[in-house]
Amino acid sequence: MPIAHINIMEGRTDEQKEMLVAEVTAAISRSIDAPEQNIRVLIHEVPKQNWGIGGTSAKKLGR
Repeated sequence: MPIAHINIMEGRTDEQKEMLVAEVTAAISRSIDAPEQNIRVLIHEVPKQNWGIGGTSAKKLGR
């Protein structure tokens, strides 16, 4: 059972996350010939203050 862990910054809509799950599932299915019903996609949303870019938080950078 393939499991994909995806870390993203908070702020995406539910619709965007649904699309991400669908697209990642399809890509895994195509690339390793795994049945889609066996694929799991886990999205981990990271608060912007906990996401560092070049030594500064994404929140402070206004991302």
